[in-house]
Amino acid sequence: MKRIRNAAAAALALVLSVSLAACEGQVPQVTADGTSSATSAKATPDLSEAQEKNIRKQILITLGAANDAKDASGLSARMTGPQLAIHSARIAIAQKTGSISRYATIPNDIVQTVIPTDSGWPRSVYSITTTTDDQQSKRLLVLTQDSARQNYKLWGVARLFQGTKLPSFAVPDIGAKMGTAKDAGLVMTPEQAVERYADVLTNGASSQFASSFADDELRQTLASTTEQVQQGISSNKGTQQQVFTPAPGAIQVMRSSDGGDLVVAQINLEWTRQAGEGRESLPANDQENALFGNAKATSTLKATYVFVVAMYVPEANSGKQVTAVGADREVVKVEAK
Repeated sequence: MKRIRNAAAAALALVLSVSLAACEGQVPQVTADGTSSATSAKATPDLSEAQEKNIRKQILITLGAANDAKDASGLSARMTGPQLAIHSARIAIAQKTGSISRYATIPNDIVQTVIPTDSGWPRSVYSITTTTDDQQSKRLLVLTQDSARQNYKLWGVARLFQGTKLPSFAVPDIGAKMGTAKDAGLVMTPEQAVERYADVLTNGASSQFASSFADDELRQTLASTTEQVQQGISSNKGTQQQVFTPAPGAIQVMRSSDGGDLVVAQINLEWTRQAGEGRESLPANDQENALFGNAKATSTLKATYVFVVAMYVPEANSGKQVTAVGADREVVKVEAK
């Protein structure tokens, strides 16, 4: 296995190491004893490495065409879930600013992929890209297929945090198993991890769950941004409130060989800012300004953001905290209230 120099991606690559076989949208064949070929004898992954590469290529072709035309109308053919919302917003922003966000870049090459051995649908594939040409961090891609006759689509992208350290994992023999939001045997279920992390993002150190989560780059960045905005708000006696909420059902889970889960989920933010002393509340950055456009400002402004967050949920009794390892985010709506 090719080693990933970045600590976070190295650990993830070990979690995600697999052997590869089978084909896109393969329907398990039933054997003479009534069992499916995907579960009889030795389980095999659903795709080959070449097929995963071709799927990813088609996704990136669609993405590149949409970016070049600054037109999101064709994205749904190869994008879904939170990443469709994020990239549609980025194109809407680019129509005003003239360029797509650098954070939207997805390299063509990967350093590792994991294709599960589960039969049936829905299915998901996790892949880790190389760093970008401008040395941005590697991307964790989540590709999903809802049924045998549908295309795989890009469901989520998480930009891996720099310097994240995870424990080492044994390399599985034949691939990984997809998990569920209710997986047991962990410090908390994946669903609880997402809900509680959203509470930590909302309430910071005051959250009752703060001690269950390691500090991470996303929380540090959000705290810094909030403090900067607060300086302007405080000068005119205004207020701000941030509420993070998991998107129902928007969660993907892959089991690791050490008993933990790698979880990728959508978390939404509603950020409400109110200006005091009869002043107007205005967009906080260029992206918000592009989406707000020529709307009439009032004393209150609400910005809605979509986040994709990747986290590792360790095995129960491990003594380890849940660790966020990557994220992506974009403002998708800005409105005066």
